[in-house]
Amino acid sequence: MKIIVQKFGGTSVANSKSRQACFKHIRQGLKENYKVVVVVSAMGRSGDPYATDSLINLAPNLLGREKDLLMNTGELISACVFSSELNEQGIANKVLTGGQAGIVTNNQYNEAGILELRPERIFKEFELTDVLVVTGFQGMSNDMEITTLGRGGSDTSATALGASVNAEFVDIFTDVEGIMTADPRIVDDAQILFRTTYNEICNLAHQGAKVIHPRAVEIAMQYNIPIRVRSTFSDTKGTLITNQSELDDQNQKESGQFLTGITQTAGIAQFQIKTNLSYSVQDNLFSKLEEHGVSVDLINITQDNVNFTVRKENAKKVEDILYSLSLEFEHRDDVVKISLVGASMTGVPGVVRKIVHTLYENNIPILQSTDSHTTIWVLVPESQSNEAIKALHYSFELHKPLAR
Repeated sequence: MKIIVQKFGGTSVANSKSRQACFKHIRQGLKENYKVVVVVSAMGRSGDPYATDSLINLAPNLLGREKDLLMNTGELISACVFSSELNEQGIANKVLTGGQAGIVTNNQYNEAGILELRPERIFKEFELTDVLVVTGFQGMSNDMEITTLGRGGSDTSATALGASVNAEFVDIFTDVEGIMTADPRIVDDAQILFRTTYNEICNLAHQGAKVIHPRAVEIAMQYNIPIRVRSTFSDTKGTLITNQSELDDQNQKESGQFLTGITQTAGIAQFQIKTNLSYSVQDNLFSKLEEHGVSVDLINITQDNVNFTVRKENAKKVEDILYSLSLEFEHRDDVVKISLVGASMTGVPGVVRKIVHTLYENNIPILQSTDSHTTIWVLVPESQSNEAIKALHYSFELHKPLAR
């Protein structure tokens, strides 16, 4: 039995016209002799009657279990409407909730984690029909409580179901042609990535790229299930996310395109502690940050100073902690973290030089930087972040069309 999973987001299922585009992809899957698991999000976006945020606004004082019961209805409505219109198209199908499809979660309401996948019901239903419409974003705990998976939950549902049935592909359909080298609203000549790796997309997603949720990619990577990020409204194959062979990696290095993409994270604040810190004071500082639930990022620690960033909403907590420790510091919240991601830049001389030279040539200061195996981060003034992304995108030749 060959199975594919097709996930359609809120804009794809928002109205009858857009759903017709979804049905075209389902028919193509059936034509290729696949059994099709269709995962649907709630219909539309915030402000639309059945979108998740709209439902939450109906009862803003609900918490925990009852809030999950309310949010669960958005996908239920979407799945039933979708099923009804599939029937009109002559495509037999059956609707399953996330729990009925075998997504077993813990009881962490509104942000549940998946504990187990039980695909037996899916296989049983596929003996009678070729299309199953599954509500995204939700699961069920072992004590039969309905739960939701948090933001990006429908992406997570899709890859989890893909893993449970060993799908040949998980197609994430959205309103863009695929994952791009940069935000096209900032960089006019951003290019579609035709093929990339799980790790690179995880990094891009964690650092601000919005096309797919990183949890979904992590599940697909764990089970080695290929993902395609595609447009609902075209026949293009979009971006394939999979493992990358050494040959592919070598070809990319030989092409001179070491980066996969560039993204940015706003809404952060930088702290520079100028006091000469002993190890005991450093230990006390980070212990207090942990105690107050503050996650730090972009960390540079030396014997002379400590620099790090936090989310803006945590800046006041950090200030209070630093004052309590009598530490001198500078704080600014007009900063943006730019992330340059690419597995192929590992071990390549000159990548950092190019970043520094590009920003220097454009009079953009680097306020802080750090790196990992596949990512280099630079902190720049918010007022110059778009200029920095454009300059780096061009300098690393990401504007050139990529080979398929």
